[in-house]
Amino acid sequence: MSLEKEIKKRRTFGIISHPDAGKTTLTEKLLLFGGAIQEAGAVKSNKIKKGATSDFMEIERQRGISVATSVLAFEYNNIKINILDTPGHKDFAEDTFRTLTAVDSVIVVIDVAKGVEEQTEKLVEVCRMRNIPMIVFINKLDREGKDAFDLLDEIEQKLGLTVTPLSFPIGMGYDFKGIYNIWEKNINLFTGDSRKDIEDTIEISDLSSSDLNQLIGDKAADKLREEVELVEGIYPEFNKEDYLNGKLQPVFFGSALNNFGVRELLDCFIEIAPQPRPKQSEERLVLPNEPKFTGFVFKIHANMDPNHRDRLAFIKIVSGKFERNTPYLHVRHNKKLKFSSPNAFFAEKKEIVDVSYPGDIVGLHDTGNFKIGDTLTEGEVLNYKGIPSFSPEHFRYINNADPMKAKQLFKGIDQLMDEGVAQLFTLDLNGRKVIGTVGALQYEVIQYRLEHEYGAKCSYEPLNVYKACWVEPDNPKSEEFKEFLRVKQKFMARDKHDQLVFLADSSFSLQMTQQKYPNIKFHFTSEY
Repeated sequence: MSLEKEIKKRRTFGIISHPDAGKTTLTEKLLLFGGAIQEAGAVKSNKIKKGATSDFMEIERQRGISVATSVLAFEYNNIKINILDTPGHKDFAEDTFRTLTAVDSVIVVIDVAKGVEEQTEKLVEVCRMRNIPMIVFINKLDREGKDAFDLLDEIEQKLGLTVTPLSFPIGMGYDFKGIYNIWEKNINLFTGDSRKDIEDTIEISDLSSSDLNQLIGDKAADKLREEVELVEGIYPEFNKEDYLNGKLQPVFFGSALNNFGVRELLDCFIEIAPQPRPKQSEERLVLPNEPKFTGFVFKIHANMDPNHRDRLAFIKIVSGKFERNTPYLHVRHNKKLKFSSPNAFFAEKKEIVDVSYPGDIVGLHDTGNFKIGDTLTEGEVLNYKGIPSFSPEHFRYINNADPMKAKQLFKGIDQLMDEGVAQLFTLDLNGRKVIGTVGALQYEVIQYRLEHEYGAKCSYEPLNVYKACWVEPDNPKSEEFKEFLRVKQKFMARDKHDQLVFLADSSFSLQMTQQKYPNIKFHFTSEY
């Protein structure tokens, strides 16, 4: 099959939302429709139930939250779909921001009762900055929630989106009868039986026909007619171009837990969602149909299989085709590497693939060559940009709690930091190690993973740091810079890539330092 045809077959998207809006459950049900899994595991911390397919790590199964981005693929109606399920919890936002560099479109999941929540606002803002096409899925319709029109208003106001509903609920909560699919002109009746994999769909091309009254009763039928007329009057008609340019966002309603409204979402998604898109590198714009392979690392995951201590670097393929056992240039190291067992992810199983195409995500076994943001090509020097490290918000000293296991601890920290779970700073003054994270929950994850994956124990000590700032002097040899290093000696550290970092202890002290040393720039991301 030609490269063009393979590109047309692919859709790569991320699912984003606030924690508990039902993101992982939706991922499960999409896999179920694709025939990739046979039964869906309820995402609960209850031991009896099967854990969700996309939650790999033990700590995720215990807590019922997603901690790392999972990569899953399946085929549906001859379209290859790659899903990146992201953590919703704000403590893992950095992982999600990075994942958004690897997707071509996004599905935003919103809880019908809670509406738009703070974490959703932040993530949607990132998508809007990048003009990523978005589809909104309003979930949990079988529970009491906000009125559909109120929700649509809230999405427009809080997220700054222009929405157009492509399906509409018939009732809500206890009165929930089903969904009218505006996109396909049919009705999907809700039985409330979650064991039924796929609900019955009834064609209704004309809402004014009396068949509707027989199906759902007079009162509900009249209300639905009124509401659909309102929808058609208030909201713009769906326009694929506007959606692809990030100017219009279609909305679907459903209940992922009950498998309801998911097929409608999937059918419309494969029709309208973008194929793999061009990506900007520092040198030029790279198109997916270029014959030569290029790709970049957007995530590193240590210990996908705890028995084998392996690290996988996840690569998004941007152009050309990636072939097994072919040498490719690692641009940052300027050396050729070849990979004998590249993995693709098909639900819970990893499979070795011989060839992958633009839009696909491939896992490469890594012995420490990769860091997040690295580019692989067939020889051209390209650097894909836009995968920064952010300044952490929490800082603690990390201490070794078991002196016999110093080597394991060191290796564990080293690998977890490569994954981008957190950032490691080493103080210039005494060489003590400081871990900075975006959220406090990360410290628990690090402690848990060090003990269970590396057999090492650590303890933490509080450290009063307000912000980590990457330091860029106008002239490294100037007297001003030498004085700054001398005066701020105890606040100076190095990050994992040996870049100089100033750990400011308060916003006041940072302001004063900026005023006192005007020729030194202080950056809040490592990619300045």
